[in-house]
Amino acid sequence: MLAAAPTRSRAAAFIALTKPRIIELLLVSTVPAMVVAERGLPSLWLIVATVAGGTLSAGGANALNMYIDRDIDGEMDRTANRPLVTGEIAPGEALWFAIAIEAIAVVFLAVAVNVLAAVLALAACLFYVFVYTIGLKRSTKQNIVIGGAAGAAPPLIGWAAVTGSLGWAPWLMFLIVFLWTPPHFWALAIRYSGDYGKASVPMLPSVVGHRKTAQQILIYSVAVFAATLLLWPVANLGWIYGAASIVIGLWFIYGAVDLLREQDESTVDKKAIKYFAFSITHLTVVFAAMAIDVLILG
Repeated sequence: MLAAAPTRSRAAAFIALTKPRIIELLLVSTVPAMVVAERGLPSLWLIVATVAGGTLSAGGANALNMYIDRDIDGEMDRTANRPLVTGEIAPGEALWFAIAIEAIAVVFLAVAVNVLAAVLALAACLFYVFVYTIGLKRSTKQNIVIGGAAGAAPPLIGWAAVTGSLGWAPWLMFLIVFLWTPPHFWALAIRYSGDYGKASVPMLPSVVGHRKTAQQILIYSVAVFAATLLLWPVANLGWIYGAASIVIGLWFIYGAVDLLREQDESTVDKKAIKYFAFSITHLTVVFAAMAIDVLILG
């Protein structure tokens, strides 16, 4: 039996269950959506409450994902150090921790923000856990395509927090993140395709190889570009957003083309990780440009 980890180590392990790096990425799209919905800067309290509730909700969903996937996480090098694999946290502890923070998140959002924001956060969690993690991840190579809908919910939550409703603009923001998720994740999966193969998880690169995956990445990068351009008039954004989305979007497409052209198996992983890293920059720039555009141009 494993000895209990020191208190500080266990605290860090519980935080690791929530996948904080993924949460940071999700929240990139929350606050800009709030700014566009407000057509200015929302109250500091509303921003803090929405971000705090969204963080807890996403953390609960991620912890549930780790609880369910603890068997395959132990088979992959990339996830071998996760707390449930190393034994720092027992499965039962992780499950109750995940349920508790998800429940707190939903109640907090309902009371401190509004019911629609809370319902959207809960729906995203349930979709991620039951549709993606349980239903799709181990059964189809299109898993991340459909499952990415959960990660695209933050702009909806941010918009709902400000307006108490939804409209075309937040759904287009949702579409941008939804379309962006497959090329972002597939680039990482190219690097770790062997891992997914060992764990019998049918991520696209481990099923069809890097070249066909790169073709799909290119298709989706073009679709993301089109969605960012469509948002421009629908959300009534100005030239700052337009210029930024065009430049970063074309660069995003160029990165996909560069990855597709790579024939050398020894360097394809490096190109894939480079594209993965740039995809984070791309999403950050697109959503930051929305907020900056509204705050400067009105």
